[in-house]
Amino acid sequence: MRQIILDTETTGLEPKQGHRIIEVGCVELINRRLTGNNFHYYLNPQREIDEGAVEVHGLTTEFLADKPLYEEIAEELFNYLESAEVVIHNAAFDVGFINHEYRLMGSSHGDMGTWCEITDSLHMARKMFPGQRNSLDALCKRYEIDNSQRTLHGALLDAEILADVYLMMTGGQKSLFEEEHSTAAAFKPKAFDVNRPSLPVIKANDYELKDHFQRIEAIKKASGGECVWESVSQPAK
Repeated sequence: MRQIILDTETTGLEPKQGHRIIEVGCVELINRRLTGNNFHYYLNPQREIDEGAVEVHGLTTEFLADKPLYEEIAEELFNYLESAEVVIHNAAFDVGFINHEYRLMGSSHGDMGTWCEITDSLHMARKMFPGQRNSLDALCKRYEIDNSQRTLHGALLDAEILADVYLMMTGGQKSLFEEEHSTAAAFKPKAFDVNRPSLPVIKANDYELKDHFQRIEAIKKASGGECVWESVSQPAK
């Protein structure tokens, strides 16, 4: 399963007023694991940036003057996103801008929803936590995800943070014993060849270790700090 976590920064709030995308950042997940195959560009919008937008992301016209135009990276972005599930926080905003950019080019690709599956993590969060704040910062606080580097918005940084949030939101079972009764009846032990070759030991990478420890901390918090593994002594080495 290939998923892309996407975020953009823009010159303003409304593409109908001529505002443009000035940064696009994506991270790739394959089977819920970060691959490092990221997509990131700053873009020259060929127009001024609203002061309010600069206060949010810190990107200026001067910084973007020598950056590529959207049309120069459009096909690369299309190929990167095509047929993937694309996860976006407040998807209507980013998708509206991306569709606008392709229309400006006269592209034949059509609206984004016709060539990839779009998942709105904000919509998911509102269903999971009705009546609560569900901004990216609020979700980081809820799931105890470190976003201390997020002094300003940035498309790639926000996509990386959203990937952590999304993995926590979709972590599967709500308790350690949720699936016990549903799977026990279907389980049948299988014999294996005792002469089979040794299995390779694949060590967790940094991303996997980070996800693991965040999940452990979330379980520990949900259990009130009463975790069985903390009461079991470590085996002697």
